[in-house]
Amino acid sequence: MGKIKLAILALGIFFSASSAYAASEVAFPEGWQKWNSISTTLTKIGALPGCDADVSTLPQIYQETVATYCGVRKGGPGKVAVLVNPAVKSAYAARTGKLADGPAMILHLKDMKVLFVTGYKGGKAQYGVYGEDGKDIAAASGPLNADTCRTCHTGYTSFCANGQCGKVSK
Repeated sequence: MGKIKLAILALGIFFSASSAYAASEVAFPEGWQKWNSISTTLTKIGALPGCDADVSTLPQIYQETVATYCGVRKGGPGKVAVLVNPAVKSAYAARTGKLADGPAMILHLKDMKVLFVTGYKGGKAQYGVYGEDGKDIAAASGPLNADTCRTCHTGYTSFCANGQCGKVSK
């Protein structure tokens, strides 16, 4: 094999390997364990339905959420919690999607030990995926990718406002 072909092959391998990982857009939420647990329709259920559940009667956003997270773990993600940074709790309750810069909300997939983080920078929602230990596990594509989060969080405007999704239950 010629030197040029070998160099092209080496570059292809490098870019293929590096494209499997993509950094989260928002910082890891230090102290997340002390954030406020929020009661939502989802958390009242306690867990996302399993991948074999018939979710066809649920709102489209829930159907897509189940499909997305079933791509993360066979059988489904299991127990969930929604956590809100205490510094933005009143802004979160306003349901406007106008939150201060930094990590603001977490969908904690407890059984998987994964944090899906929504944060803000300059008023725009940003997304990240971390292990409970703080390891950035965002991927270049698929369900652990920031763009996957963004697609759902912006695709359901009747349910989401600037990245803030869900309705608070009392």
